[in-house]
Amino acid sequence: MNSIIPEGYKSLLGIYDTQKAIGLLKRLFEDRLCASLNLYRVSAPLFVEAGSGLNDDLNGVERPVSFDILRSDKTAQVVHSLAKWKRLALKRYRFYPGRGLCTDMDAIRRDEDVLDNLHSVYVDQWDWEKVILPENRNIDYLKSTVMDIVSAICDTQDTMQAIYPQLQRLGRLERHVTFVTAQQLEDMYPGLTPKQRENAFTKEHKTVFIIGIGGALKSGKPHDGRAPDYDDWTLNGDILFWCDWLGCAMEVSSMGIRVDPESLDRQLSLSGHDERRTLPYHKALLNGELPLTIGGGIGQSRISMLLLGKAHIGEVQASIWDDETVSACEKADVTLL
Repeated sequence: MNSIIPEGYKSLLGIYDTQKAIGLLKRLFEDRLCASLNLYRVSAPLFVEAGSGLNDDLNGVERPVSFDILRSDKTAQVVHSLAKWKRLALKRYRFYPGRGLCTDMDAIRRDEDVLDNLHSVYVDQWDWEKVILPENRNIDYLKSTVMDIVSAICDTQDTMQAIYPQLQRLGRLERHVTFVTAQQLEDMYPGLTPKQRENAFTKEHKTVFIIGIGGALKSGKPHDGRAPDYDDWTLNGDILFWCDWLGCAMEVSSMGIRVDPESLDRQLSLSGHDERRTLPYHKALLNGELPLTIGGGIGQSRISMLLLGKAHIGEVQASIWDDETVSACEKADVTLL
């Protein structure tokens, strides 16, 4: 069993108030995010055509949920994320630099190897993507965008705590973001695993953005897996907050400046995925036919856990859990949706 309920944990909100609060915080945060980043809400697919190259390959080993379509010779795949679809949508909608889109993304990750307090086979995110200029492809622009997202999360927390005073017991999230590279973390904590490094550093600094995920570090291993065909591995990262009641770092967003033709060419070669060059999406990108963008996903259930003080992701989303997790939650009087 991987799910552990902290000793003495008790939800600050009952089940009905929890449902009401989830709906409110989602509306509040989306409004703040869109205002900060100049995003416009659009509709997005639950599945894409297999073989189109549009599905997110994540770490390159996860199997998408696939199904055939009656009276069609096409096979569909439930999305892992909308990382690539969003970029095509920006071109289709003719968005100009500085303007972007935001949408709800629901996914099934059948190969999630750890189901615990923070991980589920069901994934719900705000997926966003924004057109940028060539001169925006730099670390300073990335950092500025991260700070805007963190401010939107903290502003949402302020409003939620004003409406639900009992949430004030959680304290306030740290608004100041500490930036660190994955290589700096490896240098600081050479004897720890990547997750242990994240916990050690985030416990000290509270709100952290780790830069440079996907490429090999000096050790020869990446900090974490990242598909080679959407983020530029030198201009991406993860946003993490320290969660006191769980005693761990909570990743709430994976994001980055997306690959341009040069970085895609390099990362396909480095990762041994040159065969993808023939896929329609990749061909268009390598030919410079798609806009330059920045984007990412922000976990809806993770943000709900963080702002409502929940100990298990199953308290804020409906999914399937192993019998031991269900039993442990029942004993601790934790309601799984």
